Amino acid sequence: MKIDDFEVVKVCLQMKDPYEVAYEKFDKAENLLIRISAGKLHGWGCIAPDPHVTGENIEDVYRKSLEILPEVLLKRDPFRKALIMKYLKAAAPGLFSLWAGVDTALWDLLGKQAHLPIWKILGGYRNYISTSVTIGICGIDETLERARDFELQGFHILKIKGGNDVSEDIARLQGLRSALGTDMKIRFDANQGYSVEEALFFVKNIKELDIQLFEQPTIKSKPDQLGAIINKTNIPIMADESLVSLLDAFSLVKKGLIDLMNIKLMKVGGITEAIQVDGLARAAGVEVMVGCMDEAALGISAGLHFALSRKNIRFADLDGHLGLIDDPSIECISLNRGKLYPSGSPGFGWAGM
Repeated sequence: MKIDDFEVVKVCLQMKDPYEVAYEKFDKAENLLIRISAGKLHGWGCIAPDPHVTGENIEDVYRKSLEILPEVLLKRDPFRKALIMKYLKAAAPGLFSLWAGVDTALWDLLGKQAHLPIWKILGGYRNYISTSVTIGICGIDETLERARDFELQGFHILKIKGGNDVSEDIARLQGLRSALGTDMKIRFDANQGYSVEEALFFVKNIKELDIQLFEQPTIKSKPDQLGAIINKTNIPIMADESLVSLLDAFSLVKKGLIDLMNIKLMKVGGITEAIQVDGLARAAGVEVMVGCMDEAALGISAGLHFALSRKNIRFADLDGHLGLIDDPSIECISLNRGKLYPSGSPGFGWAGM
């Protein structure tokens, strides 16, 4: 069997509820969907670049994909993923989301050939996982309104974005805990918005609020700043933007800078790379959350299948598809009261467009 065709399609999905983080406002998800075909078998993957996280621009990724993929993919055995990824990484260094799209499309092909969902091929540790749902930066009243709405929908884990104003962030979390009680789990993500001093002020003032984790408080270019915080709080500190490659993960755990890792397929370059990062985390005694960008359900499905496959993956933040209008791949995932389930179909559960 040989790869005889591929296609890369741009999709721009508007968001029902735009949101804000420390460095940008988002009102749409710009993705590429990639199809890799071998005869009648079609594997699909999602590519979701983010200039702030992966350092990529979607137009550059699209142009590069059309330029290099004919030589990288065509006439190759689709089940020799390691060899194909070797050629891809050499032709497109640093284009992590493109790596992720190709890698997941090849996994999807394998699942469809085997007539199995990928989470079972990868290990099949669990068959669903609870996800957090995100509330962007907004005022206290709007934060509480959105939180109550999510609670009514059955979500029991909130991820609160902040990083612009530490005092306001503290007040929002205090208001949430007072209004929602102790049953709702709360995670907080500063998206690199704090100085070390602000992060220490933050943890001092929320230590009674039972915050489940504190994600990427400081700037990614200075990962040692995470170490200045982890030693002065019992709230688990998670790396996100500071962790892109396997080498980043190794450096963070070797120096003892983090308690948790946020593995995103678009950051690390797909499931194959994510397995290696998770193995490193497990060896170091560091637990993992599988996160996401703003991705069509196809991309979220790939993250979900990875999250279901490994015991060491404790958390999921896989809500990037929620509220996207006219997502063509929405059938990949089922959501029931905050729990994500795969479709049960082979591969990642999408037959394609």
